[in-house]
Amino acid sequence: MPPNGSQARREEILRLATTTGLASVEELSRHFGVTASTIRRDLARLTADGRLARTYGGAMALTAHPEASLRQRTTEAYAHKRAIARWAAAQVQPGETVLLDAGSTVGALAHELRTAQDLTVATTGLTALHELADVEAVHVECLGGTLRPLSQAFVGPLTEAALERMTFDRVFLSADGVTADGGICEADLRQTRLKELMARRAAHVYVLAHAAKLGRAPFHAWATLPPGWTLVTDTSATDAEVAAFTERGTRVVLAEPVEEPAPPSRA
Repeated sequence: MPPNGSQARREEILRLATTTGLASVEELSRHFGVTASTIRRDLARLTADGRLARTYGGAMALTAHPEASLRQRTTEAYAHKRAIARWAAAQVQPGETVLLDAGSTVGALAHELRTAQDLTVATTGLTALHELADVEAVHVECLGGTLRPLSQAFVGPLTEAALERMTFDRVFLSADGVTADGGICEADLRQTRLKELMARRAAHVYVLAHAAKLGRAPFHAWATLPPGWTLVTDTSATDAEVAAFTERGTRVVLAEPVEEPAPPSRA
C-alpha cells in the first residue's frame, strides 16, 4: 500500500523514479490516492530540495541520483580516487601536453602533477587550475567559457573553440557514470559534447572513475568514446563490472588504494 505520510510519500516518489523515470501529477495522484494539489505540493518541495527537476507539459522528470556538487564529491571514495590519480599521474611523461577535465578525481590527479617537470596542462576545471596555478614547472592553459557552478567546470562554445586549437598527448576525463556500451554519463549535454571533443583531440584517452560509477546511468546525457580508451578504476570493482568493459576491447586498470585520512570538508 502506498505510504500516507507526506515525508514517506515523497521518499516513495523518489524511489519510484528509479523505475519510472517520468511521471505526471495525475499518475502520482492515482498511485497514492491523494489529490493532485497534494502531489503538486510534494513535487514543489522535492524540487526546492534539489531532488527532482521539472519538465514541460506538467510532467516531472524524476531522478533518484540528483547531481552532487563538486564540493560534495571531494571526500567521496577518497582513498580510491587518490589511488586512481596516482596511477594516472605516473603515465604522464616530462615534455608532454595533457588535458584535464573537471571533477574531483581529475582534481586529485592535478594535485599529483604538482611535482611534474616540463609539463603543459590545459584544463576545463577550476580545481585543476587552483592546484597548478603556483607550480612553475607546469605551464597551464585555461580553456575558458561559461562556468558551470555545480561542477566548477567551463563549458560552452568558447571552451570548444579553444579546444579545437590544441592537440594533446593524453586526456583524463571524469564521469558521473560510465557504461561499457554507452560511454560517459553526465547531467548536462554541454558536458558530454565537450568530453567527446576532448577525447578526439588526444592520442591517449583515460576515464577516471571509482568503482561505484561503473555501469551507472544516473542521467540522460552521454558522451561516446573512441576505440582504445582506458578505464582507470579501483580494486573494489567486481569481476563482472570489469568484464563488461574488457569484452568490448576497453583496457581496464585497477588502482590499489592506500588508506589515508580524507581532507576536511570546507564549509
